[in-house]
Amino acid sequence: MRIKIHSRTARLGRLMIIALPLMMTLGAVRSSASLKILTPEERLSLNSQRQMRWEANSDNILKRISNLKGQAGIVVEDLETGWTFIHNEDQPFPAASLVKIPILVTCFKAVEEGRLDLSEKHVLRREDRVGGSGILRRMRNGRSFTYSQLIDYMVTESDNIACNILIDRLGFDYINQVFEELGLEKTRLNRKMIDFAARDQGIENYTTAAEMTGLLDRIYHHRCFNAEISERCLAVLKRQKINDRLPRYLPKEITVAHKTGLEKEVCHDAGIVFTPSGDYIITVLVHTWIGPGSAKIFIGRLSSYFYEIFKT
Repeated sequence: MRIKIHSRTARLGRLMIIALPLMMTLGAVRSSASLKILTPEERLSLNSQRQMRWEANSDNILKRISNLKGQAGIVVEDLETGWTFIHNEDQPFPAASLVKIPILVTCFKAVEEGRLDLSEKHVLRREDRVGGSGILRRMRNGRSFTYSQLIDYMVTESDNIACNILIDRLGFDYINQVFEELGLEKTRLNRKMIDFAARDQGIENYTTAAEMTGLLDRIYHHRCFNAEISERCLAVLKRQKINDRLPRYLPKEITVAHKTGLEKEVCHDAGIVFTPSGDYIITVLVHTWIGPGSAKIFIGRLSSYFYEIFKT
């Protein structure tokens, strides 16, 4: 069954809710410890409840998207029932730090293949330094950090120095090869973090809401190469310290495994939200000229509206 929500303005673009047939979702393997396997009757009841909540909250959601001064790519996927909300899901956006999610996967794939030793240390050098977010820019040269620490900083602190060190260690070719193995067609690493000279020449990293959601789905279901890599990635994403977007207006006790992205005119967040009544993925990519503060509020409000649909 497909229910199309027609756009209220031409700017809204393609926007729809998809309720996947129950038979398509019943056979899916769910390996998350927090997930309850539903009977067909329970699944049908949950679909009905969330449809009612969608109807109650859809005006806020659609109005918020319609009024955005800019463009958004959005995917929300119900991991219990298969219901999916999509808006500009395949439109490429500058990835900013969201590209660190597939780099995270690549790092643990490299560990499994013997290309990277988590206990190996990197000595911080002057030439490693770049601006933007992160904790390493406050550390003195000559301090050493394990690659395990660098991977954690890259995601939980969105550390650009750590990310660039890992890019140098693994190489663009290997990283993009793993991206391809993950089925990422539009997500590419073409430059390092904070390389504005490359960006000014038109060299950019891109991703889409659909591909980020698909990657998080694979991590959640332990299909990101294997269960061990998936669990390692999920554990790091759950330690995220930048919580001013998706979790902004959610109850403090709700766990969100996510990664943000912020750069000139782009502001993103993509993550898995764990609730007592079932888990869901929400990815919001924003390209706007209204400034990061307003974009963060936009993502936070949108996240809170969808939470109302999924909460108990």
